[in-house]
Amino acid sequence: MMSDLTDLQRRDREHHLHPFTDFKALGARGTRVISRGDGIYIWDHEGRQLLDGMSGLWCVNVGYGQRPLIDAATRQLETLPYYNSFFQCTTEPAIALAERLAGLTDERLSHVFFTGSGSEANDTQIRLVRRYWQLNGKPEKRTIISRTNAYHGSTIGAASLGGMKPMHEQGELPIAGIVHIDQPYHFGAQTNEAPEDFGLRVASQLEEKILALGADAVAAFIGEPVQGAGGVIIPPATYWPEVARICRAHDILLIADEVITGFGRLGHWFAHQRLGFEPDLVTFAKGVTSGYIPLGGVLVGKRVSQVLAADGGEFAHGFTYSGHPVACAVGLANLQVIEDQELLANVREEIEPYLCAGWSALADRHAIVGEARLLGLMGALELVRQGAERFDKSLNVGERCRDLCIEHGLVMRAVGDTMIIAPPLIITRTQIDELLEKVDRVLTHVADQFA
Repeated sequence: MMSDLTDLQRRDREHHLHPFTDFKALGARGTRVISRGDGIYIWDHEGRQLLDGMSGLWCVNVGYGQRPLIDAATRQLETLPYYNSFFQCTTEPAIALAERLAGLTDERLSHVFFTGSGSEANDTQIRLVRRYWQLNGKPEKRTIISRTNAYHGSTIGAASLGGMKPMHEQGELPIAGIVHIDQPYHFGAQTNEAPEDFGLRVASQLEEKILALGADAVAAFIGEPVQGAGGVIIPPATYWPEVARICRAHDILLIADEVITGFGRLGHWFAHQRLGFEPDLVTFAKGVTSGYIPLGGVLVGKRVSQVLAADGGEFAHGFTYSGHPVACAVGLANLQVIEDQELLANVREEIEPYLCAGWSALADRHAIVGEARLLGLMGALELVRQGAERFDKSLNVGERCRDLCIEHGLVMRAVGDTMIIAPPLIITRTQIDELLEKVDRVLTHVADQFA
């Protein structure tokens, strides 16, 4: 027998502190209780069906209810529910998943350090790159360069790497040794530059910052191939190859944070494979298990792993759940589902082109859409008063649009007045039509209210 919704909301209010939440406002409004999921849909406690246009939180890549993942977890729980990776120990699922992940990049990224989340993985990146330069006899190379409006997690180290001002203001961040440059946000810059020229100009800020700090003080640059929580910021094609060139020229490590973009989101195992650059280290989480169970980690390139293994002594870092056998078993099953259902090719060759055509058409039909952009299965709509002119922030247009989406049976996310989607990779053409039809209706309502 299901609990009464009002009772659930009361208990939630009295005992549960949610992430990134105004607790007073949530208490007054009441939480939405999600009860089940199947395919690309979820249902709330009241029985409302919602097309999950955000794959949970960018993570349910293979959709809900995949039996191979459920069975893999069950088998491993029955066999060995837990053992650690400390004290020269490991488990077979951890070995197998590390080997499988290395194979996704032709073993150029040859080793894996497992964590429980993307935040922990980015904290690990800080430790790894600084240890690497210590072992190379250059301990002064400690500074990591990141970007404004980037999101790299919520722990102290990861939040420092990120460029979210509200997080920094509440936590007296960033910690020492982390600095930021501009993001490659062409629409937000309101520039007349061609995207290709803009991409090169913003990338050049990395070189300027390295020269200002001194290359002998800079350890690494970190960036999301496509910025997710920042509003699906898709860089111009010139950006990443130039960033990679600059990193090589000044001998600093290049970190790709692929927590969102990994495991098929852009139609490849990893976004850097599509965008044409080779990182030294890759952060992963979310899609590695399609969110069925927490797991994260770092893919470590041979440049770094060989130094760590060459009589470097103890790397004094790790977590109780590093290489958790159940999580790794689910990760293996998840990768197999992606492969068996040919989801990478389907996204790349079938679903992305179809969705892109319909997504772009929304900007043609609605003056309230200043830009519609999409890469892989990551899309954004910039809501504007006209042209590139933003609505007054006090109107909370994005939040209202998000709430209207729920009323129309769709989950979309609002980043300010930018509406974003990242649907499961299993979405079909028919379901894309449904998604687009719902978005179309919502935009009409928003325009009637605010334009």
